Amino acid sequence: MIALILSGCSSLDLARIEAAASRQGDAAAGIVLGELPDDCRAREPHAALVEGFEIRSILKRERAALDRANERLTRCADYHDDLVDHLEARP
Repeated sequence: MIALILSGCSSLDLARIEAAASRQGDAAAGIVLGELPDDCRAREPHAALVEGFEIRSILKRERAALDRANERLTRCADYHDDLVDHLEARP
């Protein structure tokens, strides 16, 4: 029982140490990355399946949702590429 409790504490300490080391490494490198735009974390829900609706209308809404998700992916990839280009251009 004591070993179980101690192992739980050590994993918390390890997580804190790793987070601190990461922050220290970022500070030493002089690079502090901003937060990822909220849009990049958004999830696109599937079109609702409503009984009685024609299947083609549901498929049309599902394809529109996929289009929105793909556009979001493109925006986030462009954000990442711009960030990498900016960091590589630093002296």
